[in-house]
Amino acid sequence: MTERFLKNRRGVLEPRERAVLEQAIAEVRSVPARTTLTRIGDRLSHSTLLLEGFLCRIVDDRKGLRQLVAVHVPGEFVDLHGYPLKTLDHDVASLTAATIAIVPHAALDRITEEMPALTRKLWYATLLDAAIHRAWLFRLGRLDATGRVAHFLSETNARLAAVGLSDGRRFALGISQAELAEICGLTSVHVNRVMRQLREDGLCVFRYAQVDILDSAGLAERGEFDPEYLYLQGPQLAARRRVG
Repeated sequence: MTERFLKNRRGVLEPRERAVLEQAIAEVRSVPARTTLTRIGDRLSHSTLLLEGFLCRIVDDRKGLRQLVAVHVPGEFVDLHGYPLKTLDHDVASLTAATIAIVPHAALDRITEEMPALTRKLWYATLLDAAIHRAWLFRLGRLDATGRVAHFLSETNARLAAVGLSDGRRFALGISQAELAEICGLTSVHVNRVMRQLREDGLCVFRYAQVDILDSAGLAERGEFDPEYLYLQGPQLAARRRVG
């Protein structure tokens, strides 16, 4: 169940560490699409490892309009930062049907007390989260509409390729244009125009919940995407450098 956690990252788990993490899982749940798992301020007693599907973190403005501040792919902890914080400053919800693993904080207590190397790797996972957040801030603050979408699609392709869910050219992305707009700080109408432009420029096509990247280097250049902040290793890093 944990084979995708930190896969093709620089903090890869040793077999014993992976076995301990799997033993820490108390429950596996199936979650329908568009379901809120945790609300802002909820008291937490566990953290969630995403096994299948896509989850997101959401912040609402005073009018109830959503901003998606993170999207998680399989193999990622969604709320490991909730272990020391005990509450979150955002909601967690499913974008697609998903499978999640529940890791009680009591089990994380034992890991931190008994396995310092694995503890550092869990900490490493939260630092990866922070690196992705910084890239999202750059995307929203400095890129135009087309650049934002191109950056997100390039990043998602790299993250999915690392866990074997993209061949570098094609991947499933079961989100709507409205949700893509909420990720990129745009309107649905604007996203529709951007996707048409990317298609006409021969960079990528997004239809029927599938992304086909026609020119990965061109898409990365249009989105000013540099994969260094994802801390990939091995063949995945080499592949990203070739198209960078």
